[in-house]
Amino acid sequence: MSQIWIENGLFITMDDENPSFTGHMIVTDDRITYIGTAVPDQLSDTVQKIDGSKLAFMPGLINTHGHAAMSLLRGYSDDQNLQVWLEQKMWPMEGKYVDQDTRAGSALAIVEMLKSGTTAFVDMYDRMDQVAQMVEQSGIRGVLTRGVIGLCPPEVQEAKLAEAIAFARDWNGKADGRITTMISPHAPYTCPPAYIERFVQAAHDYDLPLHTHMSETIAEVEQNVRDYGLRPVEHLDRLGFFSRPALVAHAVHLNDAEIELLAAKGVAVSHNPVSNLKLASGIARVPDLIRAGVTVSLGTDSVASNNNLDLFEEIRFAALLHKGVSGDPTAIPALEALKLGTVNGAKSIWQENNLGSLKVGMKADFIAIDIEQPHFYPKTDMISHLVYSGSGRDVRHVWIDGRQVLKNGECTWLDEEKIRYEAQASFDRLLQA
Repeated sequence: MSQIWIENGLFITMDDENPSFTGHMIVTDDRITYIGTAVPDQLSDTVQKIDGSKLAFMPGLINTHGHAAMSLLRGYSDDQNLQVWLEQKMWPMEGKYVDQDTRAGSALAIVEMLKSGTTAFVDMYDRMDQVAQMVEQSGIRGVLTRGVIGLCPPEVQEAKLAEAIAFARDWNGKADGRITTMISPHAPYTCPPAYIERFVQAAHDYDLPLHTHMSETIAEVEQNVRDYGLRPVEHLDRLGFFSRPALVAHAVHLNDAEIELLAAKGVAVSHNPVSNLKLASGIARVPDLIRAGVTVSLGTDSVASNNNLDLFEEIRFAALLHKGVSGDPTAIPALEALKLGTVNGAKSIWQENNLGSLKVGMKADFIAIDIEQPHFYPKTDMISHLVYSGSGRDVRHVWIDGRQVLKNGECTWLDEEKIRYEAQASFDRLLQA
């Protein structure tokens, strides 16, 4: 048995009644076994004591939509609309990827996420065995899925579907349970209806959730109406997509009826504010979604359209953006914004009983933030400071499953220098290929 005692720390619990307090937390193996203001007892003789007096501790952040291997394409094509960016820039470069490129890009993304406080992430891509191996090696938690574009001949569709099923089946529960899997047709506009129905059936067959891009741009919605006579939400519903637990990315362009349908079906939405702004895709109706009872979480999307994986930035944008467009400064309060990246993230990946808050029985996935910095003073409201003043660069330590994977800002399970070198080498090769 291993045991950690964090003394005199400031704990951001995400509990509505007691969201923050100064006290103590005990981690035994991979779980939180005590958290409170009183000095704990019943400690092991070998307990590791950590002085938390200059740190704020909070649940690890959960990034609910991204494409880690696209880290290699950071800055390669900026200031383009989505279709030009995808079809003329991203897809041709991604078509040159080999296994080593996917591995190098995923490793680079995982280092960036860990160093900025993300402890769990959703990833949709191909060559997913390479991503899964990096998750296993790094200590991070991953919800992984082989995303499939169905604009290809039938025999290629068959091969892709088989690969997606095999990956989801073989990797679910691996890495000591840190890896879970999903089934993912890329989007309604990149997958024919009958093909999407086969993914839905696979999700039923293997008892897995579904993930897809949906209603990201006006052009996408209009194309869906032209092609199928329906907007994407109703289209996916008729294909049975929402008969499984489902997480959709973006959901920018929704009408009232669609919001009601998502709420009724229990569909979670990954809000990607920075990526949506950078690609001028629009601004999702997040306050309306929340009022309707939809679980809304946060995703960065890939760094090719963001251009970083700092989820604290998404938290701040979510808080500010919806105040600005609604004219209501109370639209997304600070604590609600922080929940989007923690509690709601856990709900969106169906792990709210293990992740997203600091309380007894939860997995010991938590981060420590250096609050002895000018932008955290005066010490008025630390939740406000974390949302409006903080960033991923303030993260000093990260624990996942009770094991420290970031110490004093350095990854303990990974060779960062090697990862940076290999990422650059992969990008150079892609440019020349």
